[in-house]
Amino acid sequence: MKGGPRVPNPQAAYLQRLGVNTAVFERRPVTGGAAVTEEIIPGFKFSRASYLLSLLRPQIYTDLELKKHGLRLHLRNPYSFTPMLEESMGSKVPRSLLLGTDMAENQKQIAQFSRKDAQAFPKYEAFMNRLALAIDPLLDAAPVDMEAFQRGSLWQRLQSLSTLKPLLQAGRILGAQLPQYYQVLTAPIIKVLDQWFESEPLKATLATDAVIGAMTSPHTPGSGYVLLHHVMGGLEGMQGAWGYVQGGMGALSDAITSSATAHGASIFTEKAVAKVLVSSEGRVQGVVLQDGSEVRSKVVLSNASPQVTFLKLTPQEWLPKEFVERISGLDTKSPVTKINVAVDRLPDFLAAPNAPGGQPLPHHQCSIHLNCEDTLLLHQAFEDAMDGLPSHRPMIELCIPSSLDPTLAPPGCHVVSLFTQYTPYSLARGKVWDEQERNAYADKVSDCIEAYAPGFKGSVVGRDILTPPDLERIFGLPGGNIFHCAMTLDQLYFARPTPLHSGYRCPLQGLYLCGSGTHPGGGVMGAPGRNAAHVVFRDLKSM
Repeated sequence: MKGGPRVPNPQAAYLQRLGVNTAVFERRPVTGGAAVTEEIIPGFKFSRASYLLSLLRPQIYTDLELKKHGLRLHLRNPYSFTPMLEESMGSKVPRSLLLGTDMAENQKQIAQFSRKDAQAFPKYEAFMNRLALAIDPLLDAAPVDMEAFQRGSLWQRLQSLSTLKPLLQAGRILGAQLPQYYQVLTAPIIKVLDQWFESEPLKATLATDAVIGAMTSPHTPGSGYVLLHHVMGGLEGMQGAWGYVQGGMGALSDAITSSATAHGASIFTEKAVAKVLVSSEGRVQGVVLQDGSEVRSKVVLSNASPQVTFLKLTPQEWLPKEFVERISGLDTKSPVTKINVAVDRLPDFLAAPNAPGGQPLPHHQCSIHLNCEDTLLLHQAFEDAMDGLPSHRPMIELCIPSSLDPTLAPPGCHVVSLFTQYTPYSLARGKVWDEQERNAYADKVSDCIEAYAPGFKGSVVGRDILTPPDLERIFGLPGGNIFHCAMTLDQLYFARPTPLHSGYRCPLQGLYLCGSGTHPGGGVMGAPGRNAAHVVFRDLKSM
């Protein structure tokens, strides 16, 4: 069985297919955690939290037959659009940077800003793709079991050594360039990008993937890994591709749910887990729901965050003090405020005016980067948050999924996803995220969009504002962190969520963690759940 999910993880579907009778208990009225479709404004269907798909492991599509269970995707090409502001660039005609899968066209776009960068871009892409290829095998296996290696029997130690194979594979792929790749993972992303490029619009556009969802600046050491995390996915065989799910992200969760129930899994909504049941011998024996009912099982998998799982749901007397302290000390800082907006017409950008009929143009399907002309803007937005203030010029990733999926909004209307940062969880000067502060920040974001696309504010029908405390309250994301805890080097691989307990098991026998707070992290990837399911199945066979 499985504790309440926070993102769509496929562990229930995998375990049920392996013959393990599985039940899922979800706190909210809909399954999927942060990957849900909700009609907050009548007629407008929003991917309320997560909003794009790329990182879901390719095996999960085929193993769970997600297309058979209704999953449909819209691939985006082009995929990135960065418009300029006239005043910021000193030009009468606003320029823009449009990137897609056509490398020659990308080079033409980049050459507007730097011919040298246009020549370097294919080499940079090949360099990053090679690193993504090297890391790929690490995503589909549990990390090296350090506890077994240190304290286990000889057989357990030999088994733990076998998990080194993906690490050795990665080293072979990177070869003599390993030092350069090491720098990508450990250095500030601006240092890496400065070695490749000179034009700020290109560097800032690429740097957004290094800081998105993270309370980091392009100048923060280790920000390169977050960039890699966002470029190592793919859709339908296209490496690095991102797309929209037909019907919103909830349709992905529905397909996974359908796959699980088709094989006999039982799924219950509005059934919150109150605590994990533990026998007098110190072994998990099920859960207690908030309504007081008990559900007995040999194992419990929690897709909740490490903090909720171990600090709220698990009786503390069964966990070592040092383990509890490590979980309590996890870095969960988040810069994200997600704003979902219903509009009665498409945004009309100065840098790419709308068609006379108002139909979507190629740039409307992109991730549209605003306030991203210069890496200094990103750093200044970060520094505001470090002072306890919402950014004066927030970094905005604007997406319009209805540009490719008209089922999401009434005819002629659209849904707009605004993934914005930086907004601190706790505000300075004694302020709190009340209605006034939420609206003041959302108004500031709208003002920024208006500068790039005049008329945007007048097109707004309604909006849904989710600050870090809102993301925590509604979706169970600690501190509002979309990854459950920061994707920093000290909280990755065999240190995620803590050293000695990175292999989905925990100090309490029979309790497993399978969400974004485990290896390899978040991003609607499915890998933590798939990996955890195989660990659980092996353990059940040996019981």
